[in-house]
Amino acid sequence: MRTLALIISLWLAIPVNAQQHGQKDPFAHTFSIVARDPQTGEMAVAVQSHWFSVGTTVSWAEAGVGAIATQSFVNKSFGPRGLEMLKKGMTAQQVLDALLADDAGKDVRQVGIVDSKGNIATHTGKLCIDYACHQQGEQFSVQANMMLGPGVCDAMHKAFKASAGKPLAERMLKALEAAQGAGGDVRGKQSAALLVVPGKSEGKPWDERTVDLRVDDATDPIKELSRLYTVHVAYQYMNEGDLQVEKGNMAAAMKAYNAAMELQPDNLEMQYWTAITLINNKDIEKGAALLKKVYAADPNWKKLTERLPKVGLLQADEALLKRLQSL
Repeated sequence: MRTLALIISLWLAIPVNAQQHGQKDPFAHTFSIVARDPQTGEMAVAVQSHWFSVGTTVSWAEAGVGAIATQSFVNKSFGPRGLEMLKKGMTAQQVLDALLADDAGKDVRQVGIVDSKGNIATHTGKLCIDYACHQQGEQFSVQANMMLGPGVCDAMHKAFKASAGKPLAERMLKALEAAQGAGGDVRGKQSAALLVVPGKSEGKPWDERTVDLRVDDATDPIKELSRLYTVHVAYQYMNEGDLQVEKGNMAAAMKAYNAAMELQPDNLEMQYWTAITLINNKDIEKGAALLKKVYAADPNWKKLTERLPKVGLLQADEALLKRLQSL
């Protein structure tokens, strides 16, 4: 790695057509996709690279504003600055033009932008390392550099289009998988990220990331990202189940809980709280049977059960609590 850093440092110090860029620019050669779902308005950016924690550098998005991928020799400021310009009403292309206008390193930059109206803008600098490419589609753009072969962008483009009708997050993952299937990064695989935001902001930025997943270091980051997305969906079902319990709709709650457990059949947390919900809804036998399985896998859950009545999370008198503890 130190040898690579030395090579990069020496290369960056050489003027190229009078265009220079900072030696501290992050090194994120990669493939990515930015997209907007015309049905839901959601916007997203997904990325994979043979570089540590690529999601902290390449991926930027904000609800009701847009999504940006800034890569190759990254100008990291393109993320927050670009989103701020989009927020002021500039189109994706206007933002890209403004970002590149005063950037001395634009020849080694690669950028993809989608705005809240689905406008797309993409730039691949003429000195991005081969194979470098980008392709635009309807409300999406794929971009890649330092690829093993020339077919990555085409594969991503086709995979995203072919997955029309699926949730945006799933479509983004399909595009990443297709890119890797076409050869991917010439150096291999290390990190990946997926960020999805709503099409409109409710003024609550702390709660406006529909999906926010990162794999910072893994032998197969896209596979791990897909696994994490499945876990994410499962917990979304759990949240929906909790909401239905609050509304008193137990049929809908159990449907959501069951959907969660189908996705994560070995997840004790999901089984446990489903059991507690059943017991609170007076379905003691089913709840107790499920608790027994959880206790058998990890007795510590039994310790948690005895603490719940005190804070109102388990509706159980002494007799019922004693029974549950004896399972």
